[in-house]
Amino acid sequence: MAKVKVWYDREADYLELATSRKKGHFKDVGNDIWERVDEKGRVIGFAIANFTKRLSRRHEEVELPLEIAFRE
Repeated sequence: MAKVKVWYDREADYLELATSRKKGHFKDVGNDIWERVDEKGRVIGFAIANFTKRLSRRHEEVELPLEIAFRE
C-alpha cells in the first residue's frame, strides 16, 4: 500500500499530497485544484490552493480527483 506524503505551506495556503516522488507534472482540474500525473498519465498526487479558506466556508465540500482503497 502506498504511503501519502503531505506538504502544507501556511503562508501560501497551499496543500499538496503525493503517493510518489516520481517525476510528473500538474494538470489543472479547475477550482484551484491540480492533479499531479506521471509520465504514463497516472495520478500520483494533487494540490489545492486556498486550502484553509475552503475549510472556513460552511457546507462547502472539496471534491478531489482521488480514489482511496483501505485494506487491513
